Amino acid sequence: MGPTLINGLPAHVLLVHFVVVLVPLTALALVAATVWTTWIRRLGVVLPLLALVTLISVPITTNAGEWLEKRIPSDSLVRKHTDLGDTLLPWVVALFVVAVAVWWFGRRAMARSSVNTHTRAGLSGAVPLTMPVRVAAIVLAVVVAAGSVVQVYRIGDSGAKSSWEGGFSTTPVSGKGR
Repeated sequence: MGPTLINGLPAHVLLVHFVVVLVPLTALALVAATVWTTWIRRLGVVLPLLALVTLISVPITTNAGEWLEKRIPSDSLVRKHTDLGDTLLPWVVALFVVAVAVWWFGRRAMARSSVNTHTRAGLSGAVPLTMPVRVAAIVLAVVVAAGSVVQVYRIGDSGAKSSWEGGFSTTPVSGKGR
C-alpha cells in the first residue's frame, strides 16, 4: 500500500511531511468552519476533501514507516515512535468524520435558510441548529483538532529523537562554522 522508496530514499521520511502539514491544516479549517459559520460557505466541499486527503495520507505514511522499521536497527526510541505512529489514525478518522458532519450540516443549514427566505411549501418549517448543538459541535471539533495535532507533534518528536539522538555533534566537526 503506497510507495516504500522515493528516488532511493525511504518514502516515510518524505511522506511524513504531508501528514505534518495536512493534519494541522485540516484541524485549523475544521475549527474555523465550526466556530465561524461563514467559513463553511467559504470552504465548501474543500473541508471534507482536505480531511479525506489527510485521512488517506496517514495509512500510506504509516505503511512506509513500518517498511522502514524492518530495515533499521530497533531500539527503544524507534519502538516508541512506531507505537505512537499507530495512534494517529483514530484521531484522523475522527477529524474526517467531524469535518464531513460539519460540512453536511452546514450545507443543510444554508439550504434551510435559503428555503426559509423563499418560503417553499412544506419546507418552511426547517429549524436552524440550536445553540446547544452548535456548542457541542464546536467542543467536538476543538477536541478532535487538538488531539490530532498533539498526536502529530508527539509522533514527530519521537521520530526526530529516534533519528537524531546521538547522531550529531554539538561542536563543528569540520573547519566550517568556527
